[in-house]
This record gives sequence, structure tokens and C-alpha cells, in this order.
Amino acid sequence: MVSSTVVLAFCLVTFAVIHSLTASLPCKRFVVRIVGSRAETLYMPVYSLIAFVTIAPLVYLLIKNPGPILYIVPSPWRWLMVGGQLTAAIVAPRAMRDAPHRFKLRSQLAAPKTPDAGPLDIRGIYRWVRDPFLLTGLIIIWLTPFMTVNLLVIYILTTIYLFLGSLHWESRLASQFGDEYREYQKRVHRIIPHSGGY
Repeated sequence: MVSSTVVLAFCLVTFAVIHSLTASLPCKRFVVRIVGSRAETLYMPVYSLIAFVTIAPLVYLLIKNPGPILYIVPSPWRWLMVGGQLTAAIVAPRAMRDAPHRFKLRSQLAAPKTPDAGPLDIRGIYRWVRDPFLLTGLIIIWLTPFMTVNLLVIYILTTIYLFLGSLHWESRLASQFGDEYREYQKRVHRIIPHSGGY
């Protein structure tokens, strides 16, 4: 019999492969060729739906079989941890609001230094941290006030996936914005928030 941990890891890897494929530029170019200009408005909702559908089995199996408990953080510390998670969940949407151009299909597929690529335009949360999605994701994961064996395995694998995804995202931004982004990388940390002089 296959262990629940192996099944959960397989579900996460399957999600990661599908999520990475649908986030890739070749996939986006293919969709634009097939769908045309409608891809700009349709891609993000469909992409989000695919992500939800592919992560749902993992969440269900994890709830159904979390594995042996490793620890439960007592009060009042657990409430501080939950508060940190809620704060991260509130802050995360700012990343899209503060840099909507980074998530537009036309901008992502444009050649560097073209009008469609747009300016880097550092503002909002990006003045303090380069990858707010990575930061808030790690906070939400690791401030969970309880831990089980299966949850720990999934959290470790998810952390690796988030980190590798962040590296890939940064390489794309460096290609899109060139030296301007590389200078920004020198001023602002990718994960640890601090003022970068912007």
C-alpha cells in the first residue's frame, strides 16, 4: 500500500508541473496564437481556475489524512502566529495592485525595452521587498500553529517550489527590464523587507 505521504507528494508535484507549465511563456504564446486578443482577459481567470482544480485534491487528502501530530503551539503564541498569517494574507493582494503591469500577458510576452514591456515602475510593497508573494507564502505556511508529518513534508516541498519559482520569475523580470531590474536587485532584498532607497 502506498503511504499517504507519497500520495500527497505526488499530488503536489503534479500541481507544480501543471502550474509551472501554464505559467510559462511558451504556453502563454501558444494560447495567444490560438485565442488571439481575448487571451489578455481570459488567461488569468482560466489559469487561476486550473490552479484551484489541481490543488484541491491535495488539500482534500491533507485534511483527510494529516498524519501524526508533531506539535501544537499553545495559546497565546498560536494566536500571534494566526495573526501573522492573516496579516500576510491581507498584504499579499497588494503585490498585484502595486504592479499590475507585471501580470499582464502583453507585457510578459513583449520584447525588452518596448512600449508593451512597459517601465519597471517600483512602487508600494515592491519598495521594501522584491517578491512579496514568496514572503507572504512562507509566512502563511510556516506560521501554522500546529504541524503533522504529512503537513511538514508538503510545506518543505512547497517552500522549495516557491523558492525556485521566485528565481525563475526574477530571471524573466531581469530579461524584461535589463539593467534597471538588476540595479533594483542590488537595492531591495528578495524576501527580507527593508527600505531600498526608493
